[in-house]
Amino acid sequence: QVQLVESGGGLVQAGGSLRLSCARSGGIFSSYTVGWFRQAPGKEREFVAAISWNGGNTDYADTVRGRFTISRDNAKNTVYLQMNSLKPEDTAVYYCAATRTLSATTKTYDYDYWGQGTQVTVSA
Repeated sequence: QVQLVESGGGLVQAGGSLRLSCARSGGIFSSYTVGWFRQAPGKEREFVAAISWNGGNTDYADTVRGRFTISRDNAKNTVYLQMNSLKPEDTAVYYCAATRTLSATTKTYDYDYWGQGTQVTVSA
């Protein structure tokens, strides 16, 4: 059983920064590709960023490229999403997800395990 727990969400002003964490409880994380997705009210869940199992491959949505950075510390069983220059349109519930797919896939359906989500709110 792969259980994922997100943390680090909150309220921040536009231009500010937050760092989200995704931790796996009860097992190692190093064999999983991990992705971050987000869902705003009334919208579909969308891809944000992904990192392959060894950190060698990353991918980002065009809307966050250059502002967000995904990284991982397999010794701590944790994946991070550093979010800088936040905009009001980044407001959403952010989810991390894990898959045994080797590459940093952007497809929601490739991910087998999901966390409960953490709210990020960016005020204008």
